Amino acid sequence: MRIAVTGSIATDHLMVFPGSFADQLLADSLDKISLSFLVDGLEVRRGGVAANIAYGLGGFGLAPVLVGAVGDDFAEYRVRLKEHGVDTDAVHVSTSRQTARFSCVTDRDMNQIAAFYAGAMSEARDIRIARVAEYAGGLDLVLVAPNDPEAMLRHTADCRDLGIPFAADPSQQLATLTGPQIVRLVRGARWLFTNEYEAALLLERTGWDRADVLREVGAWVTTLGADGVRVERDGETPLVVPAVPVRAAADPTGVGDAFRAGFLAATARGLPAEAAARLGCALATTVLETVGPQEYEVDPGALLAGIEAAYGAEAAAVFTPWLGKEPR
Repeated sequence: MRIAVTGSIATDHLMVFPGSFADQLLADSLDKISLSFLVDGLEVRRGGVAANIAYGLGGFGLAPVLVGAVGDDFAEYRVRLKEHGVDTDAVHVSTSRQTARFSCVTDRDMNQIAAFYAGAMSEARDIRIARVAEYAGGLDLVLVAPNDPEAMLRHTADCRDLGIPFAADPSQQLATLTGPQIVRLVRGARWLFTNEYEAALLLERTGWDRADVLREVGAWVTTLGADGVRVERDGETPLVVPAVPVRAAADPTGVGDAFRAGFLAATARGLPAEAAARLGCALATTVLETVGPQEYEVDPGALLAGIEAAYGAEAAAVFTPWLGKEPR
């Protein structure tokens, strides 16, 4: 299955605040916040939603096509992604802007405050899916992840015009998209990905109720943090899959991206939604236990062990022929 992953490609600057953000906020002064946090450390990591998801898919041997815009500072990053099975030849390189930057501070409760500089990402609107499909020899699925908002809308429209199935993952950009734009983005999607907060925001912005959304998409996948994930389809009972337990949380950055990579990797292999959600949860836990969204390797034995521990031997056996290793 040939998957194109469109969206942000960025460098992450990750910092840790040893206290709690909640302790620093005054309820009666939220309209004039001016805070500075003394952090314990700085980790500079490669990131961006599309690159994170493509990295995970590459680890499963799917050779995803990464689609996004970067600056001329991307050369080293490109090499690393290629080494991990990602096709980067469709990435647009800006001649005037740097690759996007994500700066994030995480407190001891795993709450985050972040800022994102778009940089070259604003040129992603000039990328056409038809050209990517021609280069790739055809596409079976396009994931439309957070990106320049105009690019997201154009990619979705291109997929509809070309008859290419697509998955909508508006995530952080729901805050900037209008209700009509969100409708344009998600209508007709094979998969819609959100977390709980984003799901509520989507409903508020569009004026839809849950039934309206389910009539517009093939399936709605909502990550629930420590409670796992919910998969909903029109006319069916919602499927809730618990999370894979975490030994020691290190950094939540990229956890949702890892879930999407595992989920889509499993569906690409023809597995049903429940199995896909289990693999997504297992990979998400792997990333949660790691600092940085691309500082892990897809370890079949460890994934199978996590799936067996969380869901049982029968659930793990579904993946054994594909991943090729028994649980360790």
